Amino acid sequence: MNNKRAIIEMPKMILWIVLSIPAVGMCIGYFSGNVLAGELLHPSGEFSARFMIIAMLSTPLMLLCKRMGWSLRVPLWLTRYRRAFGVAAFGYAALHLVLYLIDIAILSEILAELSLTGIWTGWLAFLIFVPLAITSNNRSQKLLKRTWKKLQRTVYIAAVLTLLHWIFVHNNLGPALVHFVPLAALELYRVYCAYFPLKQEV
Repeated sequence: MNNKRAIIEMPKMILWIVLSIPAVGMCIGYFSGNVLAGELLHPSGEFSARFMIIAMLSTPLMLLCKRMGWSLRVPLWLTRYRRAFGVAAFGYAALHLVLYLIDIAILSEILAELSLTGIWTGWLAFLIFVPLAITSNNRSQKLLKRTWKKLQRTVYIAAVLTLLHWIFVHNNLGPALVHFVPLAALELYRVYCAYFPLKQEV
């Protein structure tokens, strides 16, 4: 096995264990009574956003590395396992939602908050995540064919909604932008490359 293949491949079970460690820690903290549901809202949402961003980085990062002549090991690894990161993002989003419902606990208050920008953006982002997670497998890709790719592209809408949710809930641009600016920069670079390809790419 060459070095390139050794870096790209990784037992999926190990990756899933690593991705689940933060969630396991949160659940242990909550069920042991040491941490309240409200205290876990931010970290669960933050991990969801992080894993979503990681899943989305693979394609523009691959393009950047190719054009710059850099090593492709990192983007190839991300490409191979981006579905795992995408499903993990959904899992943490679901955990985030459950913790939110536990924290509020009263249906009338939950419904009353739906009009708030920081809340409805989060709900809408989660609803977009649901079909993406359900169809994140080879069988769905074969069944949906071209529609599958179009469906997966709605993750960009979910990303924008997640950013707005983060900003309006915490009323703070800084932390959200730290996470999303690198992704936005790479996506802008991807658009730039589409309109200004290198001569050998024409």
